[in-house]
Amino acid sequence: MNDEHAARREIILINAAHTLTHYSLLILPTAVLAMARPGGPFGAEYGPIVALATGMFVLYGVGSLPQGWLAARFGRHAVMSAFFFGTGLSLAAAAFAASPLMLAVALSAAGLFAAIYHPIGTAMLVDAAGARVGRALGINGVFGNFGVALAPVVTAFLAQHFGWETAFLMPGFVCVALGIVWLRMPTVAAGGQGAARPFPPIPAAVVRHAVIVLLLLAATAGLVFNAYTLLIPKLMQERLAGDPRLLPIVGTLAFLVTLCGAATQFTVGRLIDRTTLKRIFLPLSLMSVPSMFALAFADGWPVLLLAGLVAATIFGQVTVSETMTARYISPAMRAKMYSIRFFVAFLGSSAAAPLVGFLHERTGNLSAVIATLACFAMITLACALFFPDRREELEPELWAKHAPAAAAE
Repeated sequence: MNDEHAARREIILINAAHTLTHYSLLILPTAVLAMARPGGPFGAEYGPIVALATGMFVLYGVGSLPQGWLAARFGRHAVMSAFFFGTGLSLAAAAFAASPLMLAVALSAAGLFAAIYHPIGTAMLVDAAGARVGRALGINGVFGNFGVALAPVVTAFLAQHFGWETAFLMPGFVCVALGIVWLRMPTVAAGGQGAARPFPPIPAAVVRHAVIVLLLLAATAGLVFNAYTLLIPKLMQERLAGDPRLLPIVGTLAFLVTLCGAATQFTVGRLIDRTTLKRIFLPLSLMSVPSMFALAFADGWPVLLLAGLVAATIFGQVTVSETMTARYISPAMRAKMYSIRFFVAFLGSSAAAPLVGFLHERTGNLSAVIATLACFAMITLACALFFPDRREELEPELWAKHAPAAAAE
């Protein structure tokens, strides 16, 4: 009973860390609307200020690669402690930046420490969840997208009423406070919320098939996800609230859009334990491409509906891809595979900030950016088409029974 209680507490903090991870990455895209002004320390143009987050996303990707090794050497609990304190103090440093260089360095440090979360936090979550992995990942996805949704609305409020500095300082304080709570928690053994089934002997050919799709998906979906979450506040401002005095409304609209993604991840998480991954992944991918192309050229209130639909498809795919690793990679290799997967994903996502900034500066709007993302979403659709559709995902005992036939494929 104590182990189950400790596992629940650990999952709560891991979910809160997911919220903070995505929140911290998305402070600048809304804060820039208050930071960009003539004569200000960062200049008056949107594109160059957003591009200051490039180092943040590069280190967010590169920093994920060694996390499996660091966790094996120092322990997952200790590495997650570095996440809380390092990310929080880096955000606080960003609040005191007085030049573009200082801001870029502080954001880069935040990205480096935030890189700890996905490979380590996700692996800890899967182990602590026991047999209910799909449900746990779905709820975890909701917390992550809650961070995406909160970032624009809270940042807009803080920036307008207390200054953009407070928009960085406040989440930094919260992150450090949760780090103190994390230090006081005992470590939890795997399967803390119930006995997980033994991992099945999946044929190597099937695993290779899944891993190839997983890594290709990681590269393209990482770019699409990051670029889309970056541009949501600016999209709402351009298409629905062009008056600078409507900054809080921009944040609220962005919040509503990302809530669509959070709701979808919760639903997908519940469905994942009942059906194969492909039967969820393929419909989401089929909806994603045409809705993005429509959003690229839409105007007025239809933008809100289309933006919500795009968020639902993009965010729903995240839960599917995270479950791929849990279903096809053994627990002993899972943390390392998450590290590789998120390294590949965030290498793609590191191109998001310069892509959005460059295309917006050249065209003066976001149509070209969104159309480009729709082209990358077509690669994600191809990944969905080629991903295995195996009943053995739901009945692992069938892997051993049909191993020879599966290996021949």
